Amino acid sequence: MDQIPQNAPGTYNPVMRPRHIWELRSRKLTLGERTLVMGVVNVTPDSFSDGGQFDSSASAVDQALRLLSEGADILDIGGESTRPGVSVGQEADVSSRQELERIMPVIEGVLRARPDAVISVDTYKAATAAEAIRAGAEIVNDVSGLAWDPEMGSTLEEIGCGAVLMHTRGTPSEWRNLPALKDPFEMVLEGLGSIAKKAQHAGVEKSRVVLDVGFGFGKRFDENYPLIARFGEFAKLGFPLLAGPSRKSFVGRTIGRRRAEASGSEVADAPANERLYGTLAAVVACVLQGAHIVRVHDVAAVVDAIAVADAILAAE
Repeated sequence: MDQIPQNAPGTYNPVMRPRHIWELRSRKLTLGERTLVMGVVNVTPDSFSDGGQFDSSASAVDQALRLLSEGADILDIGGESTRPGVSVGQEADVSSRQELERIMPVIEGVLRARPDAVISVDTYKAATAAEAIRAGAEIVNDVSGLAWDPEMGSTLEEIGCGAVLMHTRGTPSEWRNLPALKDPFEMVLEGLGSIAKKAQHAGVEKSRVVLDVGFGFGKRFDENYPLIARFGEFAKLGFPLLAGPSRKSFVGRTIGRRRAEASGSEVADAPANERLYGTLAAVVACVLQGAHIVRVHDVAAVVDAIAVADAILAAE
């Protein structure tokens, strides 16, 4: 792999965001001209940041249409929480049938109202992915990076859609007990490289794949910051990059520490609904390091923030 040059003393090497054409089910997206926004629609009762807010089909469709009106380029619709502690894979708390019962009315409702909408389905289950793509979704967002369902790779090859493949360390039920990492960046870099090879061995075309470093997924609070600080170096893998720090626990922990220092109180993580400004900081940092897509809950605020970040990139 090509090495990214390091800055010599007294010099500055700007981030050059590579251009890519991302092949989806029925269309192509240009990545790199500007940052694309993927808006989160959780049709779940228990997601960490907005569980239960949009667990009816009607409310989820309304939320999805609102995110599109605020500037979302892609909607990521999910029917199963992967918060810490839940069971996944063969022992999953939510079956593919339950997942489909939650998301299919939302996909169909959005496409009735906005036939041009680009929909991603947030699932690691091959059966769910195939059904959602047949219903008109364009992208599968597999947070397990092909690890939790052995059929996912071949299914992606068969259905011919876009794919976001994320790095995850272990499973949600293991996260609280995982040992600390000596070098989070190198671990994720190597892991993403392995995921990309696994996808290609399954027959998934490179032009269909976007990689996600997986903030918070098996990484302890402070282990996420080296991934942001060196985010641009993931470009050496040769794939477009998605960043999803929105409302993550590491953002809440950092805000909580700052508040505790200011008040002299004990540290308490900022709740999910108080993580917007920290999220914006993390999102902009990733964009300035070359992220092609950002996955977020607060679309309107992020659209404004990345407009400025994109202008900075364009000025370099």
